[in-house]
Amino acid sequence: MVKINGKELNIAGKTVAEYLLTTPYDPKRIAVERNGDIVPKSQYGKTILKDGDSVEVVSFVGGG
Repeated sequence: MVKINGKELNIAGKTVAEYLLTTPYDPKRIAVERNGDIVPKSQYGKTILKDGDSVEVVSFVGGG
């Protein structure tokens, strides 16, 4: 199980990119943190989520 934004999901073995394809997140407007470290956008397709990982996905919102 992987904890994403506090919710347990059975997605171990998927890459960050594969997970993001199943969400409404706009990859251009988010940051992903895995186990306390920022995952560079260039690594989304190479970073494999493992059992016990803790992931935070943060969306950037424009405005003024």
